[in-house]
Amino acid sequence: MRIAGILQRRHTGRTTWRLKAELIRRVQTQLNDAVERAVSDSITSLNTHSHTNMLTHTDNKTSSGDRHKLDQGKVFVARCSLLDELFEISHIRTIYHMFIAALFLFFMSTLAVDYIDQGRLVLDLGLFYYAFGQLHVVICCWTLMFSYTLLGLYHVLRVWAGLYHNGHHRTCVCVITAIILCAAQMSMLGIFPVYVVLHYQLPPASRFIIILEQIRFVMKSYSFIRESTAAALKNTPQKGERLRFPALSSYLYFLFCPTLIYREVYPRNPNIRWRFVGMNFLKVLASLFYLYFILERLCIPVFRNKSGLQFSTRTLILTLFHAAFPGMLMLMLGFYAFLHCWLNAFAEMLRFADRMFYKDWWNSTSFANYYRTWNIVVHDWLYYYAYRDFLWVSV
Repeated sequence: MRIAGILQRRHTGRTTWRLKAELIRRVQTQLNDAVERAVSDSITSLNTHSHTNMLTHTDNKTSSGDRHKLDQGKVFVARCSLLDELFEISHIRTIYHMFIAALFLFFMSTLAVDYIDQGRLVLDLGLFYYAFGQLHVVICCWTLMFSYTLLGLYHVLRVWAGLYHNGHHRTCVCVITAIILCAAQMSMLGIFPVYVVLHYQLPPASRFIIILEQIRFVMKSYSFIRESTAAALKNTPQKGERLRFPALSSYLYFLFCPTLIYREVYPRNPNIRWRFVGMNFLKVLASLFYLYFILERLCIPVFRNKSGLQFSTRTLILTLFHAAFPGMLMLMLGFYAFLHCWLNAFAEMLRFADRMFYKDWWNSTSFANYYRTWNIVVHDWLYYYAYRDFLWVSV
């Protein structure tokens, strides 16, 4: 009877496994069919739309159609970040919990080593104090760059738009404005932050903040110049009408919202989830501690031991392999802390609804797809203001 029961349970298990496999196969088949239908419908509608455009614009179909397509910019849609959707799945959330467990192990091992070496439970945060030193210089530099980007750039463009539409010598006005903007951009967003970094000999994290903010302000200001000047040239006010120029409040919102493509209006969420904001900032802080433990436990001891060795090919290869795993962890932490937690926190505070800051870059099979998907914010700026504008000029 016992053998018969065992055989029956094995038969039941095999039957259950077959049913699961059959169910998964059917679901995959249905999903593939649905995707194929959606793709075919999209291609059909695209072909129909293209055919209609060709029939409508038969007289100027050489280059105007291509330029019309190029004039269509990025469309913002309300959507969540991909990791927020994936973390709803319990199996994916397990990986997240494994990283939390690893952080706890790093913390306990650091405390244990410090207790054995020094005889007391002390978490030495000297590396943090060194890396983020001279924060008052960073704050002053950032304030000056922000003030110029917000007020100086905005008022120069506003004056240009008024002179361009109200007076004569438009070419002269455009040339003078371009010279002023180039000089101001080069001075305040080019030379000034580099001078501050070199003159004050800022530590790594502090200079990293200034350089990142310098790049961000350059890209944001260019986006505003590109979009506002194009709109001002297209919209010519009639007699008695006031020139329509973007409001300062919309430009201020753009400087803080997590996108590099300027629009006067973005899709907005109805309310702010302050608990979500707080949790994301806590995750950023936890990522910084994670980075500290990686440097303290995996990097600094290895490189301290190799600093006294004479340089050789063997030393170089060993150093590269010792740095490969910590480097991969730091890359993942940087992605998660900035592109997911930091940007989602600011998006939530500003009720910015389009949260597609990245795509599934971890499924990439080529470097080209990886560089297009790991940072959608920067890729959109490069695509619309570098690649697409170059193509528009060359057509």
